[in-house]
Amino acid sequence: MPKKKNITKEDLISFYMDYVLEFNEQPKTVYAFAKQNNFEEQKFYEFFGTFQALEAVVFKTFFDNTLAVLNSSTDYQSFDSRNKLLSFYFTFFENLTANRSYVMFALQNHKNVLKNLQSLKQLRQEFINFIDSLEIEVLETNQEQLDKIQKQGLKEGAWVQLLLTLKFWMEDESPGFEKTDVFIEKSVNASFDVLDITPLKSLIDFGKFLFKEKVQMQ
Repeated sequence: MPKKKNITKEDLISFYMDYVLEFNEQPKTVYAFAKQNNFEEQKFYEFFGTFQALEAVVFKTFFDNTLAVLNSSTDYQSFDSRNKLLSFYFTFFENLTANRSYVMFALQNHKNVLKNLQSLKQLRQEFINFIDSLEIEVLETNQEQLDKIQKQGLKEGAWVQLLLTLKFWMEDESPGFEKTDVFIEKSVNASFDVLDITPLKSLIDFGKFLFKEKVQMQ
């Protein structure tokens, strides 16, 4: 049988996800992966250097698909930064849920060290750019260096928040992952309430939720 020639990046991602879901392991070699899917090995290297690089693109693709859905909505364009971030979270985790088996395979063994995981490196950069685009208001100090540090801290904090939500979702056993939806709403609202220097009601509410969940999981 002649080898497939018109192989795209999307084909390789699809082949890879199918492979790991069927065999519950990463392909042993690129050669074996290419042979399994009937294409020339060199085609793989036109798009990716390693399987790890491919995995990073998978998570970036989840992000890209999320933004494509959001940007196609006229309602989303009129939202303030808080509601844009909430919309991102709910849509992003819908995408992850649709691919949960793959995400669990890719991250299960690393769920306690997600922050430095190479597979999430591209997702991190795209998400930080997204947070920057929201132009979330913070308390201005009129000190250029302090304001710069504050804005960088906001983006890094948002990334950590996303990772915490991802870890919560991975451990969530509730029907329809409804507890993750509650986690998203309370954590995002609490974050914005802190930035707006509003009452601590949302933070206390979120704290009670976390405490209750922690007790139940023990």
